[in-house]
Amino acid sequence: MLQSQVFNFLVILWAIVLGWGGLPEAAYARTQPDTQPTQSIQPYVDRVIDRVTEFKLDNGMKFIVLERHQAPVVSFLTYADVGGADEPDGKTGVAHFLEHLAFKGTTRIGTTNAQVEKPLLDRLDQLSEQIQTAKGAEATKLQQEFDRTEAEAAKLVRQNELGRIVEQAGGVGLNANTSSDATRYFYSFPANKLELWMSLESERFLEPVFREFYKEKAVILEERRLRTENSPIGQMIEAFLDKAFQVHPYKRPVIGYDQDIRNLTRKDVQTFYETHYAPNNLTIALVGDLDPKEVKRLSQIYFGRFKSRPAPPDVTAVEPPQTQTREVTLRLNSQPWYLEGYHRPALNHPDSLVYEAIASLLSDGRTSRLYKSLVEEKRVALAAQGLNGFPGDKHPNLMLFYALTAPGKSVEDAAKALRSETDRLKTELVSAQELDRVKTQAKAGLLRSLDSNSGMAESLLEYEVKTGSWRNLFKELEAIAKITPDDVQRVAKATFTDQNRTIGRILPLER
Repeated sequence: MLQSQVFNFLVILWAIVLGWGGLPEAAYARTQPDTQPTQSIQPYVDRVIDRVTEFKLDNGMKFIVLERHQAPVVSFLTYADVGGADEPDGKTGVAHFLEHLAFKGTTRIGTTNAQVEKPLLDRLDQLSEQIQTAKGAEATKLQQEFDRTEAEAAKLVRQNELGRIVEQAGGVGLNANTSSDATRYFYSFPANKLELWMSLESERFLEPVFREFYKEKAVILEERRLRTENSPIGQMIEAFLDKAFQVHPYKRPVIGYDQDIRNLTRKDVQTFYETHYAPNNLTIALVGDLDPKEVKRLSQIYFGRFKSRPAPPDVTAVEPPQTQTREVTLRLNSQPWYLEGYHRPALNHPDSLVYEAIASLLSDGRTSRLYKSLVEEKRVALAAQGLNGFPGDKHPNLMLFYALTAPGKSVEDAAKALRSETDRLKTELVSAQELDRVKTQAKAGLLRSLDSNSGMAESLLEYEVKTGSWRNLFKELEAIAKITPDDVQRVAKATFTDQNRTIGRILPLER
């Protein structure tokens, strides 16, 4: 039972943070144990940089191309600079909803007859709106017509046609994710299918048809029930973020609130698409066996068809400094859990890597301070770890720690032990040996992030969009080397304070 609780917690958290792309690939890689030598990193990095080509189309769409000719494959990633934080109030979940619908096809893909289909989809929207206010026999009649119309529209749908085209052409990994910061669409193809990818991906965002809208709404509501309503950890994460953030939209769940999802219309999705999927808000990375000149030629043919649009609005809400400890306690059918979070600056802040070092010191696996202290020595917890840059890192965010209490121990025992470790960083300088270990892990993690075509594509785009240049990814090597014990202590003193702390407790239901 306890192992199941630990597993479920980790599954939910990583679904929120990584599965939806909340942390950059490189940031996650930095937290992994060191298994590779680091002496040769800089020459390798220099070779990678030399093989990167970047260009921008007249409509503002950016492309980053990295040549890797070791194998005849290419990984593609389309990065829309829009996520849950960009949604209008009352329409949470629309970014995630749009991601789902982007696989439903276009006027040519996913349907046998778009002209016949369109009036049916429009009629479904009208009927849905009328059903909201109808009562009694009238509501029943409208629902019956809705069901008939939906069945007629379904007959015209070619299920998963995009996926079948990709698979038949040798493509793999067709998927997408939505985070608080961004929406990412990705898959890989054999190198000789470059033009097919250009055709499919450009059409997907040039002429999308948001068909099967109401069926997909039911799917998303079920997804929310599984991840939130039926999950103690999901409930806590939603309540915790709502407490930790007072103003910034990081307080809202990416999947959306239940009532907001139910009230979303196809027009809402269309409006959101037209606002945020402008070509100047899309950046594309292609990594693999490519000729950059051919990529540029084809991109002008296919993606050059996108008309320029005004830049979408930025998130303007600024979270005010926290002035006192905030707490949220839920009594649920669960083992006791303790959570503790602290506000930290965005990815592009000069101290961002210092926060990464602190997170690694405290919660990087079985050699971390939290695991050794809470789990092995004091035995107040069965699991103790942390997340950095939560729920996103484009804007100021959270460093979050959590612990599953051991049998016979309370959440306050876990809190006291966790607090002693954050206080240590404020009162004792970390040893040069321990900091060097963290630096070595960080460098090795960065090197590993360069090994995968798909991982490299995501890392390049995260840094391009969030920091202004993909080159900043590689400047981290020098910045990591410059971190000192004094830096760690300085940032710890500024961060781990009572007024900057948010506490979450999951307690068992009272008998």
